[in-house]
Amino acid sequence: MVIGLTPFHLSIAVLAALATYLVMSIALRLACSAAARISSHGGLHGAGSAAGAIGEILGGTSRWLMLLTAFLVGVGTLNLAEPWHSRVSHLWFLTLMLQVALWANRAVTLGLSRYFTRHAGESAQASASSTLLSWALRTVLWTVAMLAVLSNVGVNITALVASLGIGGVAVALAVQNILGDLFASLSIAIDKPFEVGDAIGVGAVSGNVEFVGLKTTRIRALGGEQIVMSNAELLKQTVSNYKRQATRRVAFTFGVTYDTTPDQAEAIPGIVRSMIEPESKVQFGRAHLKGLGDSALTFEVVYTVLDPDYDLFMDLQQKFNLQLMRDLKTLGVRFAFPARTVHLTGHIESALPAAAAPPLSGAGAGPRPAA
Repeated sequence: MVIGLTPFHLSIAVLAALATYLVMSIALRLACSAAARISSHGGLHGAGSAAGAIGEILGGTSRWLMLLTAFLVGVGTLNLAEPWHSRVSHLWFLTLMLQVALWANRAVTLGLSRYFTRHAGESAQASASSTLLSWALRTVLWTVAMLAVLSNVGVNITALVASLGIGGVAVALAVQNILGDLFASLSIAIDKPFEVGDAIGVGAVSGNVEFVGLKTTRIRALGGEQIVMSNAELLKQTVSNYKRQATRRVAFTFGVTYDTTPDQAEAIPGIVRSMIEPESKVQFGRAHLKGLGDSALTFEVVYTVLDPDYDLFMDLQQKFNLQLMRDLKTLGVRFAFPARTVHLTGHIESALPAAAAPPLSGAGAGPRPAA
């Protein structure tokens, strides 16, 4: 007899523990096999992807925790007195919480790995962001698991939770700028407004992205210098991603002089259309007499370049400008430039004073000048 238990009771407990471990092992193997089979037939999306993830998570089940669970099942068949019964209950909770935490930890690792592989490729910045986010989620996960275990064994965790909250607030306030840049890095990695190698414009800065780190982003400017920008400050501004530009819409204006006749002005949009439409990489939009300006008749032209290449756009714009100069010269129309014509009306009198009359002789006339 052991601590009041007969050999028969101990044998029943051992058999129950062995049977429990065998059943759990078989069930786990069948579940993993079924998940692998569904994943292989279902592909990488939908049910196949979910089944594959479940299979990988279940594959992380701890054999030691299974043995402990089987042992606890066997012990549960025994009629234990206090305090052993309470201790076994606490051990049950600890085993369950540890296994759930291990499954959740594996799910976090698997989920982040799949997400960043699918959306962010294998860049160093994506790897660093994945590591940072994984560390943060695991810290929260194991902190919650530890607090749950302590609460189950009778520890008053209210003061501990309050201390952790106050400490977390103090740390966050102390490093809020760094945390802002870190979370901005995560936003760049997850939302992907741009990637390494993209040509972007941010405020007055334009260039190619060379590196996206946890705190800063480095841009090789068009002038050749390297611009280092804080991730948080960068995301506060409007970012233009030129690499993702599929087409380029162009709108330009020009003016002709007011001595242009209505017939000539009416012919200009047709001339512009015939000049742009033959280009295979350009889609003509419109050409109109936009308005009557102070010193010119203003025309507006809109077209779309079907290739976003900037050099191609400049070549085409130069070609159109030169051809427009030739066509307008042939039509007899001149380009306008800022000028003002002043029309004067009425008689302009001389501002010079009239000649003085000679003084009369007599009193008060004064002496006569010598001849």
